Amino acid sequence: MQETKKVGYAVLGLGVGKSHARAVLSSKNGKLVAVCDLLEEKLEKAKEDYGDILTYTDFELMLKNPDIEIISNCLPSAMHADFTVRALEAGKHVLVEKPVDITVQAAEKIEAARKKTGLKVGVIHQNRFNACMTPVKEAIDSGKLGKLILGTFAVKWYRTQEYYDNGGWRGTWDMDGGGSLMNQAIHTVDLMQWLMGDVESVTSHMGVFAHDIETEDMTASLIKFKNGSSATFVSTTCAYPGISTDVQVYGSKGSIEVNEDKLKLWAFLDEDEEESKKMLDKYGAGNGSLTSLDPGLVVGHATQVHDIIDAVLFDKEPLITPNDAIKSVAIANAIYDSARSGKTIYFE
Repeated sequence: MQETKKVGYAVLGLGVGKSHARAVLSSKNGKLVAVCDLLEEKLEKAKEDYGDILTYTDFELMLKNPDIEIISNCLPSAMHADFTVRALEAGKHVLVEKPVDITVQAAEKIEAARKKTGLKVGVIHQNRFNACMTPVKEAIDSGKLGKLILGTFAVKWYRTQEYYDNGGWRGTWDMDGGGSLMNQAIHTVDLMQWLMGDVESVTSHMGVFAHDIETEDMTASLIKFKNGSSATFVSTTCAYPGISTDVQVYGSKGSIEVNEDKLKLWAFLDEDEEESKKMLDKYGAGNGSLTSLDPGLVVGHATQVHDIIDAVLFDKEPLITPNDAIKSVAIANAIYDSARSGKTIYFE
């Protein structure tokens, strides 16, 4: 039996990009060929950690390597569209870190280049692939939860001033596109719209309370959806020492609560307590408990890295496309627009 060929992979940016590199190494169909970063010490560490790989400080030079078929773009947020388009035009498929970019207009350039080249582009929103999110999504989509009434979403994290000072781009409008919302909470914005549906309007407040940054370290919003439900959404990097990431959805037939990757509440009118206990026993300890029981289970970043490799190898759509990811960027920018103007922002 002929072996499936391994797809050559490179990682651009060795911050969160280290997670991508590890995921490539854990895949059966991918081969980590190269990494690219401006800092030589990061490249030296990558060679120690990942073995026989090429290292680049010159992105254009890396693009000329014919052994590289996919590039993970893990640069600062505002550089995503530019470098993704350049990679696509050089014939490379791309997996883009969140957010897809900091504006809808920039993200649409990625979608246009994807269409023009016919190449694959995926976007990281790995929290959709936490193990517990599969039954949560199924309960909503199947009608098991009943009519959606309310969601509460809160990203209560903590970041030091040193975190923002390191690198010089975090907490800036030009490069980060925002603060706690666009950087830390964009994953949860994605989960909110994925679970609750299309947004009708947002009404928001934001401010800087505990850091010396130009954007925000707290947002609070009321979100209304086209299906008639509502949600509150809070993001902050002021909640010492870092508390929770709450995803809570309430319908006419039940309630579901999740914190990070752990199921905390599973309660339905038509289900006995024994079934609820089974769900909490299975998903209550998070991804780590499930992967220890099933080493073949893939969650988080690895899900999407393995997926983009298979998308290239077997010519299929990535799990999350640029058009999917644009939705969360549009919502985040509407929250900012509302907070600046003091007005409710409506979606078409």
